[in-house]
Amino acid sequence: MDKNIKAKKKIVGIVVSDKMEGTVSVKVTRSFAHSKYKKILRKSKKYLVSKSDLNPKVGDVVNMVSIRPLSKRVAHKLVN
Repeated sequence: MDKNIKAKKKIVGIVVSDKMEGTVSVKVTRSFAHSKYKKILRKSKKYLVSKSDLNPKVGDVVNMVSIRPLSKRVAHKLVN
């Protein structure tokens, strides 16, 4: 594989909103252990994702991949 080509980052999340035209809001939740107390913590982040030809509904689990920025907040595309 060529060193200049970056591997695209794949992320799995749940669709939170599909009211925008051409874009959906996806919530990604990650779990990790606290460094000192070892309690499992959950953090979530919302991404705006270009939906291209796919048409997901609220609650669907989707895969997305990072791409070049399409606008100020949209830098991901739905895969399936």
